[in-house]
Amino acid sequence: MRILVAGLAGGLTLNVVMALTFRLLGFGWNGGGFLLTSPIQSRKLIAVWTQLEPLPLIVVNPVPMIYGLVLFGVVHAAIYGWLAHAWPAGVFRRAARFAALNFVLTYLFWEFFTPVNMFGEPFALVLVELLFWAFIATTEACVIATVMERRRSRRS
Repeated sequence: MRILVAGLAGGLTLNVVMALTFRLLGFGWNGGGFLLTSPIQSRKLIAVWTQLEPLPLIVVNPVPMIYGLVLFGVVHAAIYGWLAHAWPAGVFRRAARFAALNFVLTYLFWEFFTPVNMFGEPFALVLVELLFWAFIATTEACVIATVMERRRSRRS
């Protein structure tokens, strides 16, 4: 039950922070964000997000993606529960390790393989996106660690 609660909280956090960073700031609610309007942005990336059919699901029908991200939160909580006992005690120490793990294995890989490799996105914009991802990974990890560790201490 603890994994489910931590995962749901982490997944909701993931959705909210992604909406605040990528949607509100990066892409804009109506496509006017700096990641689409920057004069240095890759034409290919802009076309994928705004012109090439089918458009990304997160743009045209975000509900399945929102649910999917909540499920990712549950999976992240399960992985946290599996690994955290091997890390030094403490919410922030464990959250930092989990955020770093998630950032490197998911978000850094994603940015390298897709925006850099497939879309030719400029390095400066990739760095901004990596800052967004670092913030996303950190906030989700802090929420998951807080719930998981609070529940552990209550059981002890």
